[in-house]
Amino acid sequence: MNRINSTLFTFTILALGLTSQAGYGADSGMTTLIDGVNGLDNFNQLGQANWSATDGAIQATAGSGGASFLVSKQSYSDFELRIEFWSGDDANSGIFMRCQDAASINDRNCYEANIFDQRPDPSFGTGGIVHIAPVSDPAPKAGGKWNTYEITLQGSHLVVVLNGVTTVDVQDSLFASGPIALQWGRGTIRFRQVQIRSL
Repeated sequence: MNRINSTLFTFTILALGLTSQAGYGADSGMTTLIDGVNGLDNFNQLGQANWSATDGAIQATAGSGGASFLVSKQSYSDFELRIEFWSGDDANSGIFMRCQDAASINDRNCYEANIFDQRPDPSFGTGGIVHIAPVSDPAPKAGGKWNTYEITLQGSHLVVVLNGVTTVDVQDSLFASGPIALQWGRGTIRFRQVQIRSL
């Protein structure tokens, strides 16, 4: 290989490397907690659901004795969180953040970005933060498709973006830090990517 071709080859390899790391890749500062195959070791399981790695996602489809959670071993205060999820139409799930008791997760001691299209009170259904920030009517629906939550908690400023649409932008200082938790309550829930960056 002559010098010119060698230079072009090196430049091409560098360009491809930069392209592959764009967005939420290696240079974004995001830490991957679940990649669809691995990541359960970053969480403690609470409750009895059949969490497993299946078809490139971590999923749960059944459980007993109430809700089950994957609770992060690490606590977070200010962060950006990006989660890809698939939920059945009847799924009851959610992303719980800044939880105050890792052994007892609920929507009163954590912030919960809900995934619950059939919630009896739809104002705190999918896209809302339960008890804190309702979503506008008509409430967004997540059932039967892949969705993306992008959630930023910085101090008292809480922002939730669902599939590119801001559903929550509110100030609340109830909880300052704690682990995150992924919920199975009923139906089928799958998590394909869970990435976080501390701010």
